[in-house]
Amino acid sequence: MTDVDLHGDLIVFDGLNVSNWSRAVFEDMHAGGLTCANCTCSIWEGFQATMGNIAAWKRWFRDHEDLMLPVFRTEDIRRAKREGRTGIILGFQNTSAFEDRIGYVQLFKELGVGIVQLTYNTQNLVGSGCYESTDTGLSDFGREIVAEMNQVGIMCDLSHVGAATSRDTILASTKPVCYSHCLPSGLKAHPRNKSDEEMRFMADHGGFVGVTMFPAFLKKGIHSTVDDYVEAIDYVVNLVGEDCVGFGTDFTQGYGPDFFEWLTHDKGYARSLTEFGEIINPEGLRTIGEYPNLTAAMGRAGWTERKIRKIMGENWVRVLDEVWDV
Repeated sequence: MTDVDLHGDLIVFDGLNVSNWSRAVFEDMHAGGLTCANCTCSIWEGFQATMGNIAAWKRWFRDHEDLMLPVFRTEDIRRAKREGRTGIILGFQNTSAFEDRIGYVQLFKELGVGIVQLTYNTQNLVGSGCYESTDTGLSDFGREIVAEMNQVGIMCDLSHVGAATSRDTILASTKPVCYSHCLPSGLKAHPRNKSDEEMRFMADHGGFVGVTMFPAFLKKGIHSTVDDYVEAIDYVVNLVGEDCVGFGTDFTQGYGPDFFEWLTHDKGYARSLTEFGEIINPEGLRTIGEYPNLTAAMGRAGWTERKIRKIMGENWVRVLDEVWDV
């Protein structure tokens, strides 16, 4: 089977995409053979603004139904593959939209939210982020939120979460949790990257690791290639095994400096948390339409077809099936 044929046959699942949504982005998803993606619809926003973002997604599902469909269960992912469309899981990168209301968890689940990151870089009502100077761990309210997410079937994401809060969540959750988009600090030291020990702890407790390609976190930065990205994925596979690893690109396609200025300040406007510098995705995977190059790079690295199928999407579908089965 050629690389092109193999890619066309795969379930291709991106664990995190936060692009500037438009018809052009949806068309690029189709061009890249993307089966499904966790698409961010809330970061710093509270309840009302997040509801507005979801309302926009409902319009897009109607206006662009030739290209995509909403995902509520894993069968919808398989349906998207059969129909040649892209399945969209609505995801949060913060629990700010829950505010202090546990009942909002089920409400958002019923609207199609399937993956929620507990904190985005800093402290919130649930716990601490990876840029917080003191990681206080999962709060008692946070434990209630995690329990409710387990109950209704929303996956807990710990990518931007502090180490102590992450560990508490892994131990508190009765369902698998994930790092949807992270890189190993063994390849580059960075506050957003995870240590070998953290990744092993995640895997040892039934969790999942999605490997990102965000240039600021890669060993070679903006000089990285898609082959460097595959090397980073393989580093994680060699740590935790090939059954609990996938990818989460963190594509930000269509955004400019103003967006990153908003992302890198606490609550979107307060203290500066970090600076990314120039954002240039790895050569060969600069745009969403180039997902086939990722499959080809895995082949060049000597991966078996079975391993490629797992990492490109089958592992994500399996773990979500377990989390969403309520």
